[in-house]
Amino acid sequence: MSQNGAPDRLSPAQRNELQRRALAVAARAYAPYSSFRVGAAVLLEDGSITTGCNVENASYRLTTCAEQSAIASAVALRGPSIRIQAVVIVNLNDTASPPCGACRQTIHEFSTSSTEIFFPAAEGALTRFSIDELLPSAFLLNNL
Repeated sequence: MSQNGAPDRLSPAQRNELQRRALAVAARAYAPYSSFRVGAAVLLEDGSITTGCNVENASYRLTTCAEQSAIASAVALRGPSIRIQAVVIVNLNDTASPPCGACRQTIHEFSTSSTEIFFPAAEGALTRFSIDELLPSAFLLNNL
C-alpha cells in the first residue's frame, strides 16, 4: 500500500521477481569509491523487465544511477514510447535508498500517474510510493 493508502498494482510475486532481479544486478555495480552498490528493475507496461546498476566515476557528478541505467536500457531495447508500470530499487548496504531527484524526474518522464516505485526505507523493508507522491511538482515541457 502506498503512503496515501492506495492499493499496490503489483502482485507480491511481481514485486518479488523485480526485487530478485534488482539484487542480482546490484552485485554487478561499479562502485569502487563509495562501495554503495545499487540495482534497479523496471517493469514496463508491456510486461517486459529491464535492469540496471549504478556505475560510479572518479568525478562523482558523472556517476550513473541504477534507475537511470535501467530506464536507458529499456529505451534502447523498446524505444522512446516505453511506459513504466513499476520500479524496484535495492542496495547491498542494508540502508534506505529512495531515488534521487534526477532519477525521480527520469522515472516521471516515462511514467503514468499510477507508476509505483518501491525502495528500501530506513527499517530496510521495501516501501511503496506512486511517482506523483515522490515528485508532486515534476518539471514538464510542453511540446509546441
